[in-house]
Amino acid sequence: MNATPNRLMLALALVTVAAGNAAAQDSTASRPTAILVDGPRENERAPDFSLPGATRDGPIDQWYSLSALRGKVVVLAFYPKDFTSGCTAEMTTFTEQYAELFGEDVVLAGISADSAETHVRFAASLNAPFQLLSDMDQKVARAYGSADKNGYNRRTIYVIDRKGRVAYRNLRFGALDPKAYRELRTAVQAARRAK
Repeated sequence: MNATPNRLMLALALVTVAAGNAAAQDSTASRPTAILVDGPRENERAPDFSLPGATRDGPIDQWYSLSALRGKVVVLAFYPKDFTSGCTAEMTTFTEQYAELFGEDVVLAGISADSAETHVRFAASLNAPFQLLSDMDQKVARAYGSADKNGYNRRTIYVIDRKGRVAYRNLRFGALDPKAYRELRTAVQAARRAK
């Protein structure tokens, strides 16, 4: 009687090993992957940077500098690529809900690896009331744990408080998820109230 459960356990183990070996030989087999994300955590100082960028009216004359915005609440929205469906949905929502999500006293900047020239066309197509920054070598995206290995940014959000510290971060911002925008609005409001 005891031999039967042991044989079943051995058979199950052999099937599991065989399946694992077959998957290892098939390069198209789906394997779980982990994405290690680093970047400033809440209450840590946000890494300073300067980047060129654009608005719907053209390239910005002076590079965007995070340290120059000390005293204001800043939202950094890292995103993969201009003119793609998810990024267009995200930036359209930011444009349409700008007053509700951010307000006049909050600075929003979208950041991708696209050129400033592409950003001008993208911002104009959306009539975006905020700047899009060009991080072509992904130096800033890497500092914020937002760069992926394929040369695109992951969709992440950082809210920086008036003192230059991270008040909120979302490392998997859902461009099509209304809950993500509600959480962002709440985080921005909290950062605006903080002294």
